[in-house]
Amino acid sequence: MNHILPPENILLHVATESKTDAIARVGETLVANSYVDAAYIEGMQKREESMTTYIGNEVAIPHSMPEYVQYIRRSGIVVAQYPDGVDFGGGNVAKLVIGIAGKGDEHMEVLSHIATVCMEVANVDKLVHASSKEEVMNILEVSR
Repeated sequence: MNHILPPENILLHVATESKTDAIARVGETLVANSYVDAAYIEGMQKREESMTTYIGNEVAIPHSMPEYVQYIRRSGIVVAQYPDGVDFGGGNVAKLVIGIAGKGDEHMEVLSHIATVCMEVANVDKLVHASSKEEVMNILEVSR
């Protein structure tokens, strides 16, 4: 999975911003690194409008609506670490915003892997406090 999460897809110590801006940030990183076309970001924002992508344990996993998967070039994830959090509404604050674009069958595989890792509070705590991109890759087990 190291092609899905190279070091340039990890954003450490990002200043607090709105959930709309946080989703745009991870989406723009997916675009900049050639995982998706720009239209995919619209699908990510529409997904959030229809149903929150906050999954608990201070983690949100923005991804697009099904009709936007046509804009995915290849599978990738972006991890943005927000030490002071991003308000996702309803008292839900995400300290990790993980943007996902999965090509074909890889979408559920990637989403499932990230969700499984982030179910463990200890893993989320390590990710929130990671001081290097390598630490993040090791915790998410994408460098193997």
